[in-house]
Amino acid sequence: MLADLAFFSFVELTDASQHGAYNRWHQLDHRPENLALPGVAWGDRWGRSRDSSTGQVAASPFEGTDYVAMYWFRSPVHESVEEWDRLGEASFQWGRGPIIPGVRRPLLGFFRPVKGYSAPRILLDPDVLPYRPNRGLHITLTQHDEPHGAQTHDWHAWEDRNLIPQLLEVPGVAGAWTFSFSHLQQHSTLPFDSAGAYGPGALRIRLLYLDEDVTETTGRILETQCAVNAGINAPAEVGKVLFSAPLKTIVPWQDW
Repeated sequence: MLADLAFFSFVELTDASQHGAYNRWHQLDHRPENLALPGVAWGDRWGRSRDSSTGQVAASPFEGTDYVAMYWFRSPVHESVEEWDRLGEASFQWGRGPIIPGVRRPLLGFFRPVKGYSAPRILLDPDVLPYRPNRGLHITLTQHDEPHGAQTHDWHAWEDRNLIPQLLEVPGVAGAWTFSFSHLQQHSTLPFDSAGAYGPGALRIRLLYLDEDVTETTGRILETQCAVNAGINAPAEVGKVLFSAPLKTIVPWQDW
């Protein structure tokens, strides 16, 4: 497996005038420093597409989400995360973030990778998929009240055997990864917090990697998902979708 632990950050900028400054800081300072750490296998960030035709869902506290970032951590993950935390504290002492005015973070959480998938047309192992250039993602964040209940188990099985294989046939979908929530970030020194309290497995993330036009591909994804959900033997959907939206790859300088 690519890595044993992943981190997701959902970010909202409460001051719209700060997008340029925030993007420059993240792309030219924060992300390069993180990628240089031996324990970080990969890290990336995407901007939310606000196209109203893409059937987005954004429940509280995720309504204002502007960006989603993620990092993959190599084993031993405890040491990798400690090193990552130390960089966060050091960057504060340098006066280079990550405490940025106007930045709200409704979720800072660690997730266990569940399974990766490559589309049949992609001649890559799923572990390589995050390194492959993409135009964006389609992300779905779901909350399960009974994360280890029988209905949730059946839903995971159906997603793995029915829904995701059909989504991998959608033109523009290069592959997928699923993740199960482990714990919220509790930085040893910095005052980060996340809204809500979640137990292990209570949150589930599905990422679809996109390599064609994000808006057009999202339309095809939604059509396929509706068709599969309406099919014979499809289970009743369990869980509450907290956030489901297309995300676009950020092009340095062009998108600032």
